[in-house]
Parts: sequence; C-alpha cells; structure tokens
Amino acid sequence: MTPLVLTGAGVSIEDVAAVARNAGKIEVTPTVIEKLGKARKALDEAAAGGQQIYGLNTGLGANLGTAVEGDAGAFQRQLLDGRGAAVGDALPIQIVRAAMFARIAMLAAGGSGLSPHVFTALVDALNAGVHPAMPSLGSIGAGDLVLMTAIAHTLIGEGDADYQGRRMPSAKALMMARLAPVSLAPKDGLSLINASAVSTGAAALALVDALSALEQQQQAGALTMEALGANRTILDPRLHAARPAACQQAAAKALRDLLARDDAPAPTTIQDPLSIRCMPSTHGALIQAIDHARLAVEIELNAAADNPLVLVDDALVLSTGNFHTASLALAFETLGLAIAQCAAATAARFVQLTGSGRNGLPKYLSPVGGASAGFVPLQKTVTAILAAIRHKANPVMLDFLPVSEGVEDHATQTPLAVAKCADMIVLWRRLIAFELMAAAQAIDLREGLTLASATGAIHAAVRAHVPTLKEDRPLGPNADALHSVLADGYWHPAVHQTLRV
Repeated sequence: MTPLVLTGAGVSIEDVAAVARNAGKIEVTPTVIEKLGKARKALDEAAAGGQQIYGLNTGLGANLGTAVEGDAGAFQRQLLDGRGAAVGDALPIQIVRAAMFARIAMLAAGGSGLSPHVFTALVDALNAGVHPAMPSLGSIGAGDLVLMTAIAHTLIGEGDADYQGRRMPSAKALMMARLAPVSLAPKDGLSLINASAVSTGAAALALVDALSALEQQQQAGALTMEALGANRTILDPRLHAARPAACQQAAAKALRDLLARDDAPAPTTIQDPLSIRCMPSTHGALIQAIDHARLAVEIELNAAADNPLVLVDDALVLSTGNFHTASLALAFETLGLAIAQCAAATAARFVQLTGSGRNGLPKYLSPVGGASAGFVPLQKTVTAILAAIRHKANPVMLDFLPVSEGVEDHATQTPLAVAKCADMIVLWRRLIAFELMAAAQAIDLREGLTLASATGAIHAAVRAHVPTLKEDRPLGPNADALHSVLADGYWHPAVHQTLRV
C-alpha cells in the first residue's frame, strides 16, 4: 500500500480508515516539519520573554495559577503521570491507531509548538505498529487528555503497548521496533494529550461504517420493493423536486438506479405503507446527517485545536477552547437519531414482509404453511434490536458535572456520543441483514418474478450466504453469517458497485 503523505491539510475519514484498519503507513512532507520547527521556536521565545503559558510554566486545570518551579521539561513527565486516570477495557487497536493518526494530522497543522522530534517519534510508532494500551473510560469530551496520556507514556517508554499481537511494556515494544523513547521539552507532554483525537479518530471510523451500511440499506430497501411489488412512482424525480428536502433527491435516485429496468412492472397498489413509500425521505435525512458529521470530523482532523495555540505568523501564544468539540458531539447525536429512524423503518418493512401475508405472499414467508413458524419468530429479535437502538439514540452530550474546582464546568461527552453511534451502526446493520433475508425469501416465493439487474445481483449475493427457507430451521445463525459478510466488507462486488450516493 502506498504511504499516505501528510501535508497539514486535506485529511479525510477514508484516510483514517486506511491507516487504522489496513495498517497503512504515513509520510510527512518537509514543509510540515518546517512548520513545526517555527512553532516550537515561537513558543520557546514567548516563554523566554516571561509570558505565562498554560501547561508550560503554569499548572493545569485548577492549578492554573500555580507557577512551575524548576525544570519545565520534568514537569511534562509529572503532568502525564498526574493525568493517567483512565480505566476500563483497552480500546481496540483500530481505535488506538485512529487516535494516533488523528493526533498526527492535527499536529501537522502546526499550532501546537510540539518539538519536531516528538512528532516524528509519534509517526514512527504508528508506522512500526507500536500501539499504546489505552483504557477506554475517562474522557468527558473537553479534550481526550486522560485517554491520550497512554500515547504519551508509550513514547517516553512507560506504560504498556501492543506490538506484533502481544501486550508488553512500552519500553520493550519500542526496543523490538528499533525505536528509542523520546525526551520531552516544555509543553511537549501537553501538546501530545490535549486534543480530541480519540473522539475524532473513532468518529471517522464510525462514519466510514455508516456510509457502507447506508449503501447496504438502500440495497435492502430496493429488494423489498421488488419482493412486495411496491409502487415505484414514489421514486419519480418530479415528486422529489417538488419537495427537495434533506438529500431525498439523492436517495430516490439511488433507489431508481437499483430498480432500473426496461420492462418495469406496473404498480400493484396505489400506495404502500410509509416504511416503503417514505424511504427517500428517511434515507435522505440520513445522508444529510452523514454529510454534516463528515464535515465536523474533517474539520477536526485538519485543524489546530491546541490549547495554548501557537500563532506563528503573529509570534503569539494564546489560550483557546479549540479542544472543545460541541459541534462534533451534536453531529453524532443527530446522526444517531437519523440512524434510529432508518432502522425503525427497516424493522417495519421486515414485519410487512414476514407477517400474515400481503401482495400474494404466504404467511410468515413459509413455503409449507400449516404450523410452520417461517420467519415470524425473527420479529421478536428485530424488535429487541430496535429497542437497543432506540435506547442508544437518547442524547448524552448534556450529561456532565463541573470538575477541577469549577475551571472545567462544561463538557460535550463527545467520545460517548461517538461510541454509542458506532454501536447503533452495528445493530442497524443486523436489521439490514434481516430485511435482505426476508426480501430474498419473498422473491423466491413469487413465481415468475423477474428482477432488475442490480436487485438480481443483490438477491444472488444473499443466496451466496443464506439458502432459501424450505422448511423451519434456525434462522439466527443465518442472520449472523449475513451480518458478518456485510460488516466485514465481503459483500458481493457487483452489488457494491451499484450504488454511489
């Protein structure tokens, strides 16, 4: 894989996924290192001139008014030790890599004053696969500094790290990777940790997953329309031009493309249930929420969000609140609600497909009838999953307490907002798997039904992993298997290429 070249701008959520999930490596242009050097020089000159600089010659938080006595470099070590307060299970390595890369991308913007050799050490650790063991609990969204201390500790050879599939002391991991621990100059410790890099990195991965799930959701919805003989006039572009709300024109076009054929069947109903008829509106709102969240994440990835911030051109070092990610938290609360809406419609279509029979389909989609359970027991599972999604859709960004003697009296809970949204995507994709299974079964039960090219490929992809139900069998394992295919990216390539929103 060709290394990703960092220039200090233009980093995308797809870049984060490539580095975090595909072991992608990064390179840094000389201009980035030059920019870092200029910022470091401006920081040192401001400190030498007697300026009070937060976290360099002052304490942190409630200790803001306390001057740092003695070696300001040694204080950085104390600063890290004093904030190693995270607890809980270690974050998955892909989240740790995403956080490391997100912090590197932010630092490349050049406003931190971080020593260039420390920046290079962070890049080298990521490229070598030295992954700090980062506990998952401790950030309230006013920066992720309590979590980020794990990264800083690993760079100085303390704490634990994962390397080549094993957990070991960071010093040993660095040695095995032929890297050396770094020494920290004044403010270097704070520059490494005082950022929302965990939230931003995890958010980027969640958005990549949301985009792929949306594509699969459109495919499942189109297959359901085929299975039920739904009225396709709801996709007429003139209808959506009349009310061009929230990307519904794009959503309608995607469904039209999936259902496109020269011999489209005549409508069998005047109008269908809302979960079918309003798919463009529901999916369009989700597309808009994803777009908004992408904007919020990519602003963070490419921004200098440090406190204090070095303004090199003006030779100033100023305190900021740029680490505060209210817009990111709100974007993911909104995205969670949009996903919940879409998931609820998915569940409703599943019930329509698997109920007492509509549009000529046999009861419970069972080909044998009688006392056969068919697909109906899965309605309970679908309901349970939807309840879990609805629970996670409840907002969390207002849940905080004043800490640090009231100095930190506001927070965003961004990491929690992102984490619950990521959980919702996993659950939503399970519902998509159920809809695909039910729609494929309904199509098999409709004799003589012909499909569009794209929906035919979708149906074939389902059948490559889940056989037609001919008599009652456990369907849970089938749903698990299909969900794994959808989640792991092994979905049929011909299907994957049918939709680009």
